[in-house]
Amino acid sequence: MENKTAVTVGTLQQLRSVRQKLLQLHKVLLDYQTLIWERNGGRINNSYELLNLVMHSLEFSWLHRLSELIVQIDELFDADDATEATAVSLLEEVKLLLMPSEEGDEFQRKYFEALQESPDAVLAHSEVIGSLGKKARQIH
Repeated sequence: MENKTAVTVGTLQQLRSVRQKLLQLHKVLLDYQTLIWERNGGRINNSYELLNLVMHSLEFSWLHRLSELIVQIDELFDADDATEATAVSLLEEVKLLLMPSEEGDEFQRKYFEALQESPDAVLAHSEVIGSLGKKARQIH
């Protein structure tokens, strides 16, 4: 039987904080990937061109998982029937997604590389993990 308890105020506050930190992390990772793109000779002339790359280029596709998770959090905020279990599950998804690994899936590998090469990514990662609480810091 699924838990139908409404999302608590504390969990909503935590999700809002995590979402804000994820947006910052996403921006840092987008900037990081843009720098790599341009370093490899692919000049980006305007924001429309960047948006097109983000949406359609394989080099940027690893960021989609993070974007999709942010959208899922936004959808929870808009849902009239959101449950505590769903909210907690989203927090767990954030923890799992942000586990960098040299041998992991594409996101984990690219994320690992970003954390090795970008101090800004390390700081943004730390902010997200901090907003997840003590348990999340123990697994990172």
